[in-house]
Amino acid sequence: MKNTFLVIFAVITVAFFLACKGSSSSAEDKKNFDKDASYALGLNIGAGLKDGLKGDNVYPDINEFMKGMRDGMLGKEPRFSLDDAREKIEAAFNAVTQELYEENQQRNEENRQKGIDFLAENLKKPGVIRTESGLQYEVLVEGNGPKPTEDSILRVHYEGRLIDGTLFDDSYERQEAAVFSPSDVIDGWAEGLLLMNVGSKYKLYIPSEIGYGSMDYGPIPAYSTLIFITELIEIISDYGY
Repeated sequence: MKNTFLVIFAVITVAFFLACKGSSSSAEDKKNFDKDASYALGLNIGAGLKDGLKGDNVYPDINEFMKGMRDGMLGKEPRFSLDDAREKIEAAFNAVTQELYEENQQRNEENRQKGIDFLAENLKKPGVIRTESGLQYEVLVEGNGPKPTEDSILRVHYEGRLIDGTLFDDSYERQEAAVFSPSDVIDGWAEGLLLMNVGSKYKLYIPSEIGYGSMDYGPIPAYSTLIFITELIEIISDYGY
């Protein structure tokens, strides 16, 4: 947000600078860009603003923005001073920040509650087991190989979904099993892996508290309950990397 504000303030500064420069020159002294160069300048400013704003998902009213640019470029009397302009931009960003925060809080609470409700219903299914941490799992295939430790390096095939069915990761689709240690992954997944023997395939239901918690993580929204189908193929090493 701060970087975005600096981008916008820089554009305003340039506009006011050009206005002052233009108003101090006589008509005979003015040198005009050609059509393409003028367009290129506007394109450059617009692209810089777009890059600065897209992370915040906010955009100015394009008509009012162009009026401000035009008044600045032509040296017309502005509605307010450069200092006032900066205050208005800062106030607008503060308001947007607060609105986005409230929307995120509401979304997070809805996500958290959906997870709670899902797990409560899921636990009623035959074969689903709940551990003390809140992890739920069901055994799809029970292997007879050794169990890993927290420091083991494992070869694992898996599929990760949200409770609405959204697929966010899939080693089967990549046709390449993943190699990692239980200590490298979220607590709920690590706990599930440590329950498994080599050759096992479990379905793990991971509450957000032992998942990614309050963080958005790529395609995974904050407070998401996760479902991992996990197949423990091999213990590569018991002694870390």
